[in-house]
Amino acid sequence: MMWLRNFLDHIAPYFDKGGRFAALYPVYEAIDTALYTPATVTAGPSHVRDGLNLKRIMITVWMCAFIPALAGAYVTGFQANEAMQTLGQTGIGNWRFWFVELVAGYDPTSVWDCLVHGMAYYIPLYVVVFVVGIAFEAVFAAKRGHEINEGFFVTSILFTLTLPANTPLWMAAIGIVFGVVIGKEVFGGTGKNFLNPALVGRAFLYFAYPAQMSGDAVWVAVDGFTRATPLGAAAIGDDYGVTWIQAFLGNMPGSFGETSTLAILVAGAILLATRIASWRIMAGCVLGTAFTVWAFNAIGSTDNPMFAMTLPWHLVLGGYAFGVVFMATDPVSAAMTDAGRWAYGILIGFMCALIRVVNPAFPEGIMLAILFGNLFAPLIDYYVVRANIKRRLARG
Repeated sequence: MMWLRNFLDHIAPYFDKGGRFAALYPVYEAIDTALYTPATVTAGPSHVRDGLNLKRIMITVWMCAFIPALAGAYVTGFQANEAMQTLGQTGIGNWRFWFVELVAGYDPTSVWDCLVHGMAYYIPLYVVVFVVGIAFEAVFAAKRGHEINEGFFVTSILFTLTLPANTPLWMAAIGIVFGVVIGKEVFGGTGKNFLNPALVGRAFLYFAYPAQMSGDAVWVAVDGFTRATPLGAAAIGDDYGVTWIQAFLGNMPGSFGETSTLAILVAGAILLATRIASWRIMAGCVLGTAFTVWAFNAIGSTDNPMFAMTLPWHLVLGGYAFGVVFMATDPVSAAMTDAGRWAYGILIGFMCALIRVVNPAFPEGIMLAILFGNLFAPLIDYYVVRANIKRRLARG
């Protein structure tokens, strides 16, 4: 690949300061450093080098996110093919048919057919989110004179994984722009935002376009077919529609990334093994949820069926597992201190269970709980640091 290296070196002067395309330097730098290790070295005083830099962290999280993405694509295709079989349809009535029918069919018993059908919805969404989002990242990077941060790779895929398969492409574009600009760039970019930008974009879409982001008609990618999520059914006292093991494996309606708890746990194990995600935050979330759910189970209710939902069901339904593993552990918007991470996780777990049970009109809960935790993370760290200072002063 020396020809590529030579080509990039040849066009580099055009993107340097004073060059014809100097305004596009962040784009050139992002492509160059994504393909090759930067040749720059740190100069000046002594410093510590760590192989786990920001780029490696973000790329690892990005790659791990493809595990639930593939599982979610398969589940999306499987449910769509089953729905088509139920309705007696032999083809999909939108532009995606050319992609599916070029390499596969609509057989719900075929893993390949289901995966391709699901990818026909996932790939266009992800491409639109990535292209539109990176364009706005590049604009802000050029204006501020710095490189495009690798954090957007993670933001783009996590945002896409929170969307239903039927989300219009233009709506996904609006959501990622809102998340990038309002959730991150207005505060100074990566490292300065106090809210998770992927969740900011998802929350904006939920409140701006509720009909396209919730309801029984958005979860199965077949026009005219409706099916409630187990969490939505539970909120109104209906049968969940799935067994616990089916929910754990992912055979249920939902957004792309939230269906398979098993796939999420595999990705989470990798993030924990590489010490990228905080086990304290994950454990704190589960502890906070467990205590709150236990309290609601003990109190009981004659008119709210969510009071009776047990902890094992809370852990596998909706976006709980995905939120805990990928969203709550975001190193920028989460608490930084060890004690603070426990408190931050417990707060998220408590808020998620509280929203799910007490406000059944919004049965999901985890999205708002994490955004609520993001708001309090700096305050939690502040009091942890103050407590440490007082303890050290008391020692003399």
